[in-house]
Amino acid sequence: MITDDNAESVNPSRSVISRTLAVIDAIARSPHDRGVSVIARETGLPKTVTHRILRELVTENFLAFDEATKAYRMGPGARNIGLAAMRELDVPSIAHRHLVALAEQTGQTTTLSLRQGWSRVYVDQVLSRHEIRMSVALGTSHPLHAGSSSKAILAALPDNEVEDYIAHHSLDGVTDATITSADALRDEISAIRTTGYAVSVGERQAEAASVAACVYGPTGQVVGSVSVCGTAAMLAETSRDLLGEHVARTAAHISADLGAVRETSGERKDTP
Repeated sequence: MITDDNAESVNPSRSVISRTLAVIDAIARSPHDRGVSVIARETGLPKTVTHRILRELVTENFLAFDEATKAYRMGPGARNIGLAAMRELDVPSIAHRHLVALAEQTGQTTTLSLRQGWSRVYVDQVLSRHEIRMSVALGTSHPLHAGSSSKAILAALPDNEVEDYIAHHSLDGVTDATITSADALRDEISAIRTTGYAVSVGERQAEAASVAACVYGPTGQVVGSVSVCGTAAMLAETSRDLLGEHVARTAAHISADLGAVRETSGERKDTP
């Protein structure tokens, strides 16, 4: 049982729980193992208090301790809780309010796609209020090289998975504008990783345009993508950078609501 001799006398139980949760959160939010000094600094707790909490959590198998590196990471107990939480995730329900806000912000139709293996599927949309507007067919499956929603997902995958996709999937043209060259697709992925969002003009549907960004799940896995879509004229009249910022921010908000923790990076490397 975790105790704290320095806990506030008004409500000591709450103080202990708050401090313990702060320590757990500091470890959960980091993609790397953390030592006691770093955890203490990030939580603002005294090092002795932090160390005592960590020892108790290791004893209960909630955390694991690496003797070689003197660092802590999530243990079996934490993973069990995490897996239970993931089973309860309803991505479309969590993301919907963000799609509504993005549609109001941009005046265009917004969509949510989920990754399904080497393809992605539209699962939700919020239609633009304009008389002339884009809409998508929910439940339809699309390859990962055609359109912004697809390319945003592909670009977020590790390099080895990108190369696996290129090696084992024919880059068929959905329209005349679809990227069908492996080298051109690699260049496009590099550009998406730099900007943080993908752009498509007529790649999946003629005269249509879209801007999309990737959505991540609790373990940093690629869940899907969110997009703003409209006519090609819409994209010509609106700053791509501005739309990209709106979409990337929305994707980040959805990812955060899903419990995602990621480091900002312009490139997705091979996973060890």
